[in-house]
Amino acid sequence: MSDNIALYRHGAVAEVVINRPEKMNAMTPEMSEALALLFTRLNEEDAVHVILLRGEGERAFSAGSDLRTLSSYHSAMDFRQRTDYGTTVRRARKPVVAALKGWVLGGGLEMMLAADIRVAGHSVKFGAPEVVRGWVGGGGASQLLPRLVGYGQAMRLLLSGDNIDAQEAWCIGLVEYLVADNEVNDTALSLCQRLAEHHPLAVQAVKSAVRASLSMPLEAGMQYENELTTLCFAVSNYQQGAETFSQQRS
Repeated sequence: MSDNIALYRHGAVAEVVINRPEKMNAMTPEMSEALALLFTRLNEEDAVHVILLRGEGERAFSAGSDLRTLSSYHSAMDFRQRTDYGTTVRRARKPVVAALKGWVLGGGLEMMLAADIRVAGHSVKFGAPEVVRGWVGGGGASQLLPRLVGYGQAMRLLLSGDNIDAQEAWCIGLVEYLVADNEVNDTALSLCQRLAEHHPLAVQAVKSAVRASLSMPLEAGMQYENELTTLCFAVSNYQQGAETFSQQRS
């Protein structure tokens, strides 16, 4: 694993840290490969139920790709076949909670969008500056942002390249939690630990069903949900769960 990608464990929660604070946690190709290998491993570990993703330090969650490393791609085809860190996060089967501080820019924004729940501090600033540089983000911004905040807001952010602050991000639905900067990590970890208490199959089934709803017609999505429910019933002790729910209501 790269020295710039760290892993800490909190019971069933795996905390993945982008550890390059002196460069605002900008991602290199080597870091992308390390992140992909780590997420693959965490996906396969039954003991891991939830993944917490954050950047080291106070300056940035991530400023995206380290632009100085783009010259390491020898051709457009070489770049096309790169390991994309935003895609790595999006393909996680287990819930991913992003803890956000400082700048969240470009590919950093795409990693955040690929997570399932976002916890932001009040001083966070978000931006998709790729259009200003003459290109479009390659890690999912044009696909994930409109699904989260709607077409108009996505177009405003992606076409202008403007930055927005945490309060505006909260208002348009870009983040789910907005807390004091010094509470971000604890809030995100506490949330992860609460999610990790649920049956792991149920948690992954919820994620799979909701993600499917973004691309499936309603009837197909309803059928898929029903199949996942049946699977959960078959694998887990659903009778015990039903009795627990009934006791909570009484």
